Amino acid sequence: MRAHTFFRTGRLLAMAALVASCSPTYNWREYTSQDGAYTVLFPAKPSSFTRSIDLNGMRVDLTMTAAEVEGTTFAVGSGAAPDAAAAQAALPAMRQALLRNIGAADSGAARDEKGRLAVDAGGTGNGQPVKLVGRFEARGTRFYQVIVLGKRSTVTQEQTEQFLTSFKPQ
Repeated sequence: MRAHTFFRTGRLLAMAALVASCSPTYNWREYTSQDGAYTVLFPAKPSSFTRSIDLNGMRVDLTMTAAEVEGTTFAVGSGAAPDAAAAQAALPAMRQALLRNIGAADSGAARDEKGRLAVDAGGTGNGQPVKLVGRFEARGTRFYQVIVLGKRSTVTQEQTEQFLTSFKPQ
C-alpha cells in the first residue's frame, strides 16, 4: 500500500513538473514605461527602442515598446510634442504612416468620445496578408499609438482587446 501511494505521488509530482515546465503562449504581464507615461499588459516580455521620426514636419523621438507572440506584434509607441495641439496633430500622421507601411488605403477615421483615432485594416507585410488593429491618443503634450500587427490568421479578437483595453496613459 505504501509503495502504491509513493508511485501515485511520484506520478503526480512528475505531471506537475511537466505542466510547470510548459510556458503558455500568452504570458500577460503588466508593464510601466520607463518614463512612467503609461501602463499596459504585454503578452510576453517586451523590448524598447527610441528613434527620431518625422510626423508631417514635426521631428520627435518616438519610443516603441513591443512584444511578439506567434508572429503577432503588440506595440506601444509614445512620444512628446512641443504642445498639446502638436500632440493631437501627431495622431493622424502616425495612423497614416502605419497604413502606408502595410499598403492599406486610408478610409478616414473619426475620433471617439475620448478623442482617440482607431485603425482596423488589412494589408501586406513581408509579402503576406496582415491585419493592423489599434488606436492613437494624446494626453497633454504626450501622444501614443497602441497597435497589434500580424498575419490575419494569428491576430485574435480576444488577445487584441485584452491588450488595447489594458493601456492606461498617465
